[in-house]
Amino acid sequence: MCERDDRGRLVLRRHADAVAVAHDPGTFSSRVSAHLQIPNGLDGDAHRDARRLLDPFFAPARLQRLRPGLEDLARALVPELRHPVDAVGELGARYSVRAASLWLGWPAGLEDELLDWVAANRAATRSGDRARTAAVAARFDEIVHALVVARWATGADVTAELMATRTADGRTLHEEEIVSILRNWTGGDLSTLALCVGVVAHGLAVRPALQDALVDAPDEALAAAIDELLRIDDPFVSNRRRATADTQVGECPVRADEVVVLHWPSINRDPEVFGDPDAFAPVHNAAANLVYGTGPHVCPGRPLATLELVVLVRALLRAGRLRLAPGTTPERETPPAGGFGRVDIVLEPV
Repeated sequence: MCERDDRGRLVLRRHADAVAVAHDPGTFSSRVSAHLQIPNGLDGDAHRDARRLLDPFFAPARLQRLRPGLEDLARALVPELRHPVDAVGELGARYSVRAASLWLGWPAGLEDELLDWVAANRAATRSGDRARTAAVAARFDEIVHALVVARWATGADVTAELMATRTADGRTLHEEEIVSILRNWTGGDLSTLALCVGVVAHGLAVRPALQDALVDAPDEALAAAIDELLRIDDPFVSNRRRATADTQVGECPVRADEVVVLHWPSINRDPEVFGDPDAFAPVHNAAANLVYGTGPHVCPGRPLATLELVVLVRALLRAGRLRLAPGTTPERETPPAGGFGRVDIVLEPV
């Protein structure tokens, strides 16, 4: 069956179709936006060059140096959970903003402005109003531009390091490129990490035995459990690709310049691959789990997101057990966002 959305775009929900498209960037281009998007909106040599330049920022060794600071951030949030807290809008949003600021060297005084932006971005996405979404995106670019200007001559943090990085041909990055990269690293991730925290907190709260099993688990097992919870209820909704020639996906014809949509929540619950999509089976499902995408455009920030989530979950489980707040009902997020819009949780000491 060839499903199309209200804009006439082919929507892919089968795991095999998604893998085929994501691994064929020659036929399915990632240049789908009118705005500069580095690296995810690039193709071919430009994309490979950008990844070679930027992937070292996510190297395991340098991220481990970030870990003590993340652990301090996570522990500081634990006392707030003695009373009901929204895992998305409060815990997740605050942790994502503080973690990003720590990593990039951004001032703590920016927290409230970034939190306001996260809330505005979620509301704009939920509204489906393109003008509203564009205005929120432009506001984030203004924030990043001010940070870049402040660091042209000073600073020894990741933002300053990015500004001093040289491309393969020996030049430093233009300001437009720096803003695009920082937008890619943070703009979407601030909201997305908050949604991930909501999904993981809910998944643990409704699985008390899993919390007991994970409290002393090594990082690898904890990360695998988190990935599986995100597969079961994927908060990453979709990516787009533009066909470069007349082609076909499965039984569905696709014309040149047509946009196709990869619908990740359905792809990661494809019963042909996962059997019972609700079954928690992290070891069995790991190889097919596409929460962070697949192919050359697989999410470069996965190591950082995984570390941030592992650190937060470990801090919570060492302090107590997550429960859904009595008398509350989790609220689903409104498409085109995924996961939960609100999940009230409480941390019970053990």
